[in-house]
Formats: sequence, C-alpha cells, structure tokens
Amino acid sequence: MLLPIYLYGHPVLRAETEEVTPDYPELQKLIADMWETMYNSEGVGLAAPQIGRSIRLIVLDGSVLAEDFPECKDSKMVLINPELDVIGDMSPVSRSEGCLSIPGLSENVKRVEHIRLNWLDENFVEHEKEFTGFLSRIIQHECDHLEGEVYTDHIAPIRKQLIKSKLNNIVKGKVRCDYRTKSASK
Repeated sequence: MLLPIYLYGHPVLRAETEEVTPDYPELQKLIADMWETMYNSEGVGLAAPQIGRSIRLIVLDGSVLAEDFPECKDSKMVLINPELDVIGDMSPVSRSEGCLSIPGLSENVKRVEHIRLNWLDENFVEHEKEFTGFLSRIIQHECDHLEGEVYTDHIAPIRKQLIKSKLNNIVKGKVRCDYRTKSASK
C-alpha cells in the first residue's frame, strides 16, 4: 500500500524515535509498504518518520545510482535500530542531497565518507559493516531522520536563509509532488 510521505515542518519528522522489537505489529507489512512507497516516489531511502511512524526503521536501495557510484550496487537493505559510527578522521565532503520530505529542493551537505553501521535486518539478524562514498551518505541521511534531523539542518545558515520561503511553502503544503504527501498544515 502506498503511504503518504510526511513533509518538512510536520512534527513527526522531529519526534524522538523508539526502537523496533520483533513483536512490533504487522512489521513485515509495514516494511513492504515502505518499499512500495519509496520506489513509487523514486527515492533511494525512506525512514519510518517520513511515513508518520516514530520508530527506528529504514528501507534503503541505492542500486539505481550504481553507474555513478559503484558502492551503491546491490545496496538494498532494511535497517532496524541502526547505530552509526564515523570511522577515522576524514574531512567531510560536500555533495548535493535531496529528500522526499523536502520536495523540489537540493542543497550541498558536508558528510564523512566512511562509516561503520550496526543494525538488525527484517528477520532481526544482527549485522555490522563499513560503508564508504555515496552509500555512506545515503545511510547517514536516513539515520538523521531517526534522530529528528533533516538535511537542511546541516547546511550553511546563509543557504538556509535563501531557501526559507521555499521551506515555508512546503510547511504550508504549497508544493507539487508526484507522490502522496501529508503536510504540517493538513
């Protein structure tokens, strides 16, 4: 089932998230619905707060970007209760990011290029793996959602000021999308 994507300004995007347990009601259906919603919206990642759930759950598939970013090949994953650590003392790299919850905008965001992630998959099997490059960026972006953050929290204040009216329009629901949305004003 296609779920609405909650837009910038909706309180659920800033809410504290709770850990997911194996007895979470209809978890497999929720995961399937998140996949369907993400692919329909042409996203490469979707965190539960973006569909109105304050839980620590992400679906991610950057495979469509593999031609430009080979590290994204075969990157389809369900991340339950992920814990992210920065590896090394790498200088952050600035790249353009967009977000399904902030449609029509993209901004340069500085992020590290090497992380270690611990998570549970959809069967609650534990994983630990290091990620680099653009795949690392996608994971960091989605994990930010679980911490009540969006990518615009990481841009320069002058850039935020320059896009303020566009963000305010998103808060008011004055934005066109090719997917179902739920704004703060609805």
